[in-house]
This record gives sequence, C-alpha cells and structure tokens, in this order.
Amino acid sequence: QVQLVESGGGLVQPGGSLRLSCAASRSIFSIGVMGWYRQSPGKQRESVATISSGGGSRKYVDSVKGRFTISRDNAKNMVYLQMNSLKPEDTAVYYCNADPPLSVYWGQGTQVTVSS
Repeated sequence: QVQLVESGGGLVQPGGSLRLSCAASRSIFSIGVMGWYRQSPGKQRESVATISSGGGSRKYVDSVKGRFTISRDNAKNMVYLQMNSLKPEDTAVYYCNADPPLSVYWGQGTQVTVSS
C-alpha cells in the first residue's frame, strides 16, 4: 500500500499559476502510470492528466491541454502538476493516484480555488 499526500493548492486569481505536488510513501515507479484527478462540488471526479512510468507519455483532458503540465521524479517519489492560465472552472479539489486509480490510494487532496 502507498500513501499519497497532495500539496500546493490555494486561492489564485484567473490567469494565475499554481504547482501541485504529490509525495508518495514508496516507489512510484513500481506503481506505474500516475495521474492527477479533480472533483468540484456536484460533479464526478475526473482525470486531468496522466504520465507513464518513465515520464515519456503524457495525456491531458481537453479542457487543460496547453495550460497544465504533469511531471514526475521517480527518484524522489514525487508527481507534479504545473497549472498555468487558471480559470474559475479549474476550481476543485485535486488528487493524485495511479491510473487507473485505486480506492486505497486516495488522499485528502488539495483545494484549488480560482477567483477574483
């Protein structure tokens, strides 16, 4: 089992940037594909971005393409999400997990609020 701890969220104005971090308690390379997910009130949790075990393949949901970048550092067991040009509709709790996600891996998430 692994513990995933997300951080880096906060309140930001539209057009601003945030960098989210996900710290894993054990090797993320052994987990394989990792992803960032988000859930806003009244909506289902959705996959935002995924990255292959070696980092060579990345996929994004259409709504964040060109604005968000997922990365990973296997040596540090960290996964990151750089978010630029943030929009109010990006407001949500953001989580990291494997892809496909495992229920036992869900952490507390980190709140991102985009508002003026």
